[in-house]
Amino acid sequence: MQKILEFPDVLRLIEERSAAFRAAIASAPDLDVRVPSCPDWTLRELAQHLGDGRRRQAAVVTAGPGAEPPARTDPKGAPTAPRDRGALDAWLAASTESMLGALREAGPDRGCWTWWGRSQAPQTSGAVARHQVQELAVHTYDVQLAGGAAQALPAEVAVDGVEAFLTTVAATSVPWPFEPATIDLHAAEGRSWRLTLDASGVRCDGLAGGTEPGDLVMRGTASDLVLYFYARLPMDALENTGDTRPMEQLAEWDPNA
Repeated sequence: MQKILEFPDVLRLIEERSAAFRAAIASAPDLDVRVPSCPDWTLRELAQHLGDGRRRQAAVVTAGPGAEPPARTDPKGAPTAPRDRGALDAWLAASTESMLGALREAGPDRGCWTWWGRSQAPQTSGAVARHQVQELAVHTYDVQLAGGAAQALPAEVAVDGVEAFLTTVAATSVPWPFEPATIDLHAAEGRSWRLTLDASGVRCDGLAGGTEPGDLVMRGTASDLVLYFYARLPMDALENTGDTRPMEQLAEWDPNA
Protein backbone atom coordinates (compact mmCIF):
# COMPACT_ATOMS: atom_id res chain seq x y z
CA MET A 1 0.00 0.00 0.00
CA GLN A 2 1.25 3.48 -0.79
CA LYS A 3 2.18 5.96 1.94
CA ILE A 4 -0.77 7.89 3.33
CA LEU A 5 -0.80 11.45 4.64
CA GLU A 6 0.73 12.13 8.04
CA PHE A 7 -1.71 12.96 10.84
CA PRO A 8 -0.80 16.70 11.04
CA ASP A 9 -1.43 17.00 7.29
CA VAL A 10 -4.81 15.32 7.67
CA LEU A 11 -5.80 17.77 10.40
CA ARG A 12 -4.62 20.67 8.23
CA LEU A 13 -6.76 19.45 5.34
CA ILE A 14 -9.79 19.13 7.62
CA GLU A 15 -9.33 22.79 8.55
CA GLU A 16 -8.87 23.83 4.91
CA ARG A 17 -11.89 21.92 3.60
CA SER A 18 -14.03 23.17 6.49
CA ALA A 19 -13.08 26.74 5.60
CA ALA A 20 -13.90 26.07 1.92
CA PHE A 21 -17.29 24.63 2.87
CA ARG A 22 -18.10 27.63 5.03
CA ALA A 23 -17.01 30.03 2.29
CA ALA A 24 -19.25 28.28 -0.23
CA ILE A 25 -22.20 28.42 2.18
CA ALA A 26 -21.53 32.09 2.97
CA SER A 27 -21.50 33.04 -0.73
CA ALA A 28 -24.65 31.08 -1.64
CA PRO A 29 -27.48 33.54 -2.47
CA ASP A 30 -30.19 31.25 -1.06
CA LEU A 31 -29.72 28.50 1.51
CA ASP A 32 -33.16 27.06 0.79
CA VAL A 33 -32.27 25.86 -2.72
CA ARG A 34 -32.02 22.13 -3.36
CA VAL A 35 -28.61 20.50 -3.69
CA PRO A 36 -28.52 18.63 -7.05
CA SER A 37 -26.16 15.94 -5.74
CA CYS A 38 -28.13 15.55 -2.48
CA PRO A 39 -31.65 16.19 -3.82
CA ASP A 40 -33.41 15.45 -0.53
CA TRP A 41 -31.58 18.34 1.14
CA THR A 42 -31.45 22.09 0.85
CA LEU A 43 -28.16 23.93 1.38
CA ARG A 44 -29.31 24.80 4.89
CA GLU A 45 -30.02 21.14 5.64
CA LEU A 46 -26.63 20.16 4.20
CA ALA A 47 -24.98 22.70 6.52
CA GLN A 48 -26.99 21.23 9.40
CA HIS A 49 -25.80 17.73 8.43
CA LEU A 50 -22.18 18.77 8.22
CA GLY A 51 -22.18 20.61 11.54
CA ASP A 52 -24.04 17.90 13.42
CA GLY A 53 -21.87 15.21 11.84
CA ARG A 54 -18.60 16.80 12.97
CA ARG A 55 -19.94 17.13 16.52
CA ARG A 56 -20.99 13.49 16.42
CA GLN A 57 -17.53 12.45 15.26
CA ALA A 58 -16.00 14.45 18.11
CA ALA A 59 -18.12 12.40 20.52
CA VAL A 60 -17.13 9.14 18.80
CA VAL A 61 -13.41 9.90 19.03
CA THR A 62 -13.67 11.12 22.63
CA ALA A 63 -15.58 7.98 23.69
CA GLY A 64 -12.71 5.75 22.58
CA PRO A 65 -12.73 2.04 21.78
CA GLY A 66 -15.72 -0.14 22.54
CA ALA A 67 -18.19 2.68 23.02
CA GLU A 68 -21.48 2.70 21.17
CA PRO A 69 -21.80 5.57 18.68
CA PRO A 70 -24.15 8.45 19.50
CA ALA A 71 -27.43 8.53 17.60
CA ARG A 72 -27.45 10.13 14.19
CA THR A 73 -29.40 13.33 13.73
CA ASP A 74 -31.84 14.07 10.93
CA PRO A 75 -31.17 17.43 9.24
CA LYS A 76 -34.89 17.67 8.48
CA GLY A 77 -35.75 17.43 12.17
CA ALA A 78 -35.73 20.19 14.73
CA PRO A 79 -32.82 22.37 13.60
CA THR A 80 -30.02 23.39 15.93
CA ALA A 81 -27.99 25.33 13.34
CA PRO A 82 -28.57 29.10 13.45
CA ARG A 83 -30.46 30.70 10.59
CA ASP A 84 -28.45 33.92 10.73
CA ARG A 85 -25.56 33.70 8.23
CA GLY A 86 -22.90 34.98 10.59
CA ALA A 87 -24.03 32.76 13.45
CA LEU A 88 -24.25 29.76 11.08
CA ASP A 89 -20.64 30.31 9.98
CA ALA A 90 -19.50 30.45 13.60
CA TRP A 91 -21.52 27.31 14.45
CA LEU A 92 -19.96 25.40 11.56
CA ALA A 93 -16.47 26.53 12.54
CA ALA A 94 -17.11 25.46 16.14
CA SER A 95 -18.39 22.08 14.95
CA THR A 96 -15.18 21.39 13.06
CA GLU A 97 -13.02 22.68 15.90
CA SER A 98 -14.83 20.35 18.31
CA MET A 99 -13.88 17.40 16.13
CA LEU A 100 -10.32 18.65 15.62
CA GLY A 101 -9.90 19.11 19.37
CA ALA A 102 -11.00 15.52 19.99
CA LEU A 103 -8.66 14.24 17.26
CA ARG A 104 -5.68 16.20 18.60
CA GLU A 105 -6.34 14.90 22.10
CA ALA A 106 -6.68 11.31 20.91
CA GLY A 107 -3.78 11.27 18.45
CA PRO A 108 -3.80 9.06 15.34
CA ASP A 109 -3.56 5.59 16.93
CA ARG A 110 -6.27 5.55 19.58
CA GLY A 111 -9.06 3.08 18.89
CA CYS A 112 -12.65 4.22 18.45
CA TRP A 113 -15.91 3.05 16.94
CA THR A 114 -16.12 3.12 13.13
CA TRP A 115 -18.71 1.83 10.69
CA TRP A 116 -16.05 0.05 8.59
CA GLY A 117 -15.17 -2.81 10.89
CA ARG A 118 -14.53 -5.34 8.09
CA SER A 119 -12.55 -3.11 5.75
CA GLN A 120 -8.79 -2.58 5.37
CA ALA A 121 -8.93 0.71 7.26
CA PRO A 122 -8.03 0.56 10.98
CA GLN A 123 -10.60 1.46 13.62
CA THR A 124 -8.62 4.41 14.92
CA SER A 125 -9.01 8.15 15.33
CA GLY A 126 -6.44 8.64 12.55
CA ALA A 127 -8.59 6.69 10.10
CA VAL A 128 -11.63 8.70 11.19
CA ALA A 129 -9.73 11.92 10.52
CA ARG A 130 -8.69 10.71 7.08
CA HIS A 131 -12.28 9.91 6.15
CA GLN A 132 -13.47 13.27 7.47
CA VAL A 133 -11.31 15.08 4.90
CA GLN A 134 -13.33 13.34 2.20
CA GLU A 135 -16.67 14.10 3.87
CA LEU A 136 -15.82 17.78 3.96
CA ALA A 137 -14.34 17.86 0.46
CA VAL A 138 -17.26 16.13 -1.25
CA HIS A 139 -19.86 18.22 0.56
CA THR A 140 -17.96 21.38 -0.38
CA TYR A 141 -18.28 20.24 -3.98
CA ASP A 142 -22.03 19.76 -3.37
CA VAL A 143 -22.43 23.36 -2.19
CA GLN A 144 -20.39 24.68 -5.10
CA LEU A 145 -22.47 22.59 -7.52
CA ALA A 146 -25.69 24.03 -6.10
CA GLY A 147 -24.28 27.49 -6.79
CA GLY A 148 -23.33 26.60 -10.36
CA ALA A 149 -19.58 26.83 -9.78
CA ALA A 150 -18.39 23.34 -8.83
CA GLN A 151 -14.62 22.97 -8.52
CA ALA A 152 -12.41 19.90 -8.69
CA LEU A 153 -11.20 18.57 -5.36
CA PRO A 154 -7.66 19.76 -4.51
CA ALA A 155 -5.12 17.23 -5.77
CA GLU A 156 -3.67 16.51 -2.31
CA VAL A 157 -7.14 15.75 -0.97
CA ALA A 158 -8.26 13.75 -3.99
CA VAL A 159 -5.19 11.52 -4.36
CA ASP A 160 -5.42 10.45 -0.72
CA GLY A 161 -9.19 10.24 -1.14
CA VAL A 162 -8.97 7.55 -3.81
CA GLU A 163 -7.03 5.26 -1.49
CA ALA A 164 -9.12 6.23 1.54
CA PHE A 165 -12.31 5.25 -0.29
CA LEU A 166 -10.93 2.00 -1.70
CA THR A 167 -9.57 0.78 1.65
CA THR A 168 -12.50 2.01 3.77
CA VAL A 169 -15.68 1.86 1.68
CA ALA A 170 -14.86 -0.65 -1.06
CA ALA A 171 -12.67 -3.12 0.82
CA THR A 172 -14.26 -5.87 2.89
CA SER A 173 -13.52 -9.37 4.15
CA VAL A 174 -17.03 -10.47 3.15
CA PRO A 175 -16.69 -12.98 0.25
CA TRP A 176 -17.32 -11.48 -3.18
CA PRO A 177 -20.50 -13.22 -4.45
CA PHE A 178 -19.88 -12.67 -8.17
CA GLU A 179 -17.26 -13.81 -10.66
CA PRO A 180 -13.75 -12.93 -9.46
CA ALA A 181 -12.30 -9.83 -11.06
CA THR A 182 -9.59 -7.21 -10.83
CA ILE A 183 -10.13 -3.47 -11.27
CA ASP A 184 -7.19 -1.14 -11.90
CA LEU A 185 -7.54 2.57 -11.14
CA HIS A 186 -5.05 5.12 -12.44
CA ALA A 187 -5.05 8.74 -11.29
CA ALA A 188 -3.64 11.31 -13.69
CA GLU A 189 -1.48 12.54 -10.81
CA GLY A 190 0.61 9.36 -11.07
CA ARG A 191 -0.86 7.00 -8.47
CA SER A 192 -2.39 3.60 -9.23
CA TRP A 193 -4.35 0.99 -7.28
CA ARG A 194 -5.77 -2.48 -7.87
CA LEU A 195 -9.00 -3.85 -6.40
CA THR A 196 -9.10 -7.65 -6.23
CA LEU A 197 -12.60 -9.11 -5.87
CA ASP A 198 -12.73 -12.81 -4.99
CA ALA A 199 -13.85 -15.34 -2.39
CA SER A 200 -11.69 -13.70 0.30
CA GLY A 201 -13.49 -10.37 -0.16
CA VAL A 202 -12.45 -7.10 -1.79
CA ARG A 203 -8.91 -5.84 -1.27
CA CYS A 204 -7.03 -2.76 -2.42
CA ASP A 205 -3.31 -2.85 -3.17
CA GLY A 206 -0.84 -0.54 -4.83
CA LEU A 207 -0.25 -1.28 -8.49
CA ALA A 208 3.30 -1.51 -9.81
CA GLY A 209 4.24 -0.56 -13.34
CA GLY A 210 4.39 -3.38 -15.85
CA THR A 211 1.55 -5.38 -14.26
CA GLU A 212 -0.85 -6.97 -16.71
CA PRO A 213 -4.05 -4.89 -16.94
CA GLY A 214 -7.02 -5.92 -14.84
CA ASP A 215 -10.43 -6.94 -16.11
CA LEU A 216 -11.40 -3.27 -15.93
CA VAL A 217 -9.03 -0.31 -16.14
CA MET A 218 -10.33 3.11 -15.06
CA ARG A 219 -8.41 6.35 -15.64
CA GLY A 220 -9.09 9.94 -14.66
CA THR A 221 -7.98 12.71 -12.38
CA ALA A 222 -7.98 11.79 -8.71
CA SER A 223 -10.80 14.31 -8.22
CA ASP A 224 -12.94 12.66 -10.90
CA LEU A 225 -12.28 9.22 -9.40
CA VAL A 226 -13.36 10.36 -5.92
CA LEU A 227 -16.43 12.15 -7.26
CA TYR A 228 -17.36 9.02 -9.21
CA PHE A 229 -16.96 6.89 -6.08
CA TYR A 230 -19.36 9.15 -4.20
CA ALA A 231 -21.88 9.16 -7.09
CA ARG A 232 -21.23 12.79 -8.01
CA LEU A 233 -20.04 11.90 -11.52
CA PRO A 234 -21.16 9.09 -13.89
CA MET A 235 -18.84 6.26 -14.86
CA ASP A 236 -18.46 7.65 -18.37
CA ALA A 237 -16.75 10.72 -16.91
CA LEU A 238 -13.73 8.40 -16.66
CA GLU A 239 -11.79 6.54 -19.32
CA ASN A 240 -12.80 2.88 -19.00
CA THR A 241 -11.21 -0.10 -20.73
CA GLY A 242 -12.53 -3.63 -20.30
CA ASP A 243 -15.53 -5.10 -18.52
CA THR A 244 -17.40 -2.52 -16.44
CA ARG A 245 -19.66 -5.11 -14.78
CA PRO A 246 -17.42 -5.71 -11.71
CA MET A 247 -17.50 -2.03 -10.79
CA GLU A 248 -21.24 -1.82 -11.44
CA GLN A 249 -21.77 -4.89 -9.23
CA LEU A 250 -19.52 -3.42 -6.53
CA ALA A 251 -21.51 -0.18 -6.54
CA GLU A 252 -24.77 -2.09 -6.03
CA TRP A 253 -23.50 -4.77 -3.62
CA ASP A 254 -24.23 -4.49 0.09
CA PRO A 255 -21.87 -6.92 1.90
CA ASN A 256 -23.84 -6.49 5.13
CA ALA A 257 -27.21 -7.44 3.67
